[in-house]
Amino acid sequence: MIALLALSLAADLRVGIIGTDTSHAGAFTKILNDKANPEHVPGARVVAAFKGGSPDLPESANRVEGYANELMKRWNIEIVPSIASLCGKVDAILLESVDGRKHLPQFREAVRCAKPVFIDKPLASTLDDAREIAALAKRSGVAWFSSSSLRYAQYVLDLKSAPVAGAITWGPGPFEEHHQLDLSWYAIHPAEALFTILGPGCEEVTRRTGANADEVTCRWKDGRIGTMRAMRPYGDYGAVAFGEKDVRQSPPKPKFSYAALLVEVVKFFQTGKPPVPNEETLEIFAFLDAAQRSKDAGGVPMKLR
Repeated sequence: MIALLALSLAADLRVGIIGTDTSHAGAFTKILNDKANPEHVPGARVVAAFKGGSPDLPESANRVEGYANELMKRWNIEIVPSIASLCGKVDAILLESVDGRKHLPQFREAVRCAKPVFIDKPLASTLDDAREIAALAKRSGVAWFSSSSLRYAQYVLDLKSAPVAGAITWGPGPFEEHHQLDLSWYAIHPAEALFTILGPGCEEVTRRTGANADEVTCRWKDGRIGTMRAMRPYGDYGAVAFGEKDVRQSPPKPKFSYAALLVEVVKFFQTGKPPVPNEETLEIFAFLDAAQRSKDAGGVPMKLR
């Protein structure tokens, strides 16, 4: 890791992408590679990509070739035939595949490169897969972290800047039939915002399902209450934080940027130190798992596994 840091000080780190079936592949490349971009994040640049893709998932199959072509033609990114092909070409990896089911098998191949890996949302499609990713990384000595860009949205950071006694977050929550934890597909965003504001420590989850939204309420170990509302098919993002003497709310239609996330990703690639503890990321998935079990049981409160 010392050698990696020395390299980062001398030149941009070389980054490889796994999964060209998401708009993040092109958006992240633009921010990292285009020095004229007002949001440019220095220190790393994308140099190669593996397409990946999920034939049974339209959101993947319909986009993988288009985004791969964009990377090749606009950014001169080399498309490689396998994840193993990335190993000698890159110093770090962005695992971007839109399908959470692919993340465990792809990470299993990526750890053989012995390079730090950022795993885009969702970390996985099940809690067991998420835990196996963590176990693989520990056995292999590979640093990893995963996060929604909402963790670094200014409105979330503002709300957590003072003591918080409770919080409500909301955002889009469409389902995708192949993801066993149905909230992991997109509601990972308001879930991440909730944990950013309140921190870890959730112990019991209750979920109520309506025609166009689900509401998930969690009791923290210290007695605080947090609630996440996932709206379907889509909706705006936002949050409210309850302080000891005040109530703070996000502005209407708050903005967020991938650049703030990528600043943390590049720091992570340079140091090997995840900005979000892996244990907290796994707790978010335990929260989603408990929410799924509560839904399946008709709204019965569930402890985190």
